[in-house]
Amino acid sequence: MTMTGNENHQIPLPDAAHLTKNFRDSHPVGTIIAHAYGKQAILDILNQGEGQCFGIRIYYAQDDLGAPKLVITGVDSNGNDLYNGPLAEFGNPCPSICSTPNQLNS
Repeated sequence: MTMTGNENHQIPLPDAAHLTKNFRDSHPVGTIIAHAYGKQAILDILNQGEGQCFGIRIYYAQDDLGAPKLVITGVDSNGNDLYNGPLAEFGNPCPSICSTPNQLNS
């Protein structure tokens, strides 16, 4: 897979809302439904190396207690993980740190 950094991954809100509702409907109430990350963590990944990072990949993960986590890595132009560069985790889970109710979370 070749990446240019300009791939179109946009999704209309009704479609995104449908996908997130499918997830919420298939899991018990109180299940983590999202993680929020600060801008700088994402910029550190995207800005690593001169022209090295062309996107991000987000891995599903879980901690030792079974709680869902996400691990974010940069991706080079060949679609390979830049795992020796900055990585992100420790996102703020929802619940308990959530947005006000909207089409994506309720």
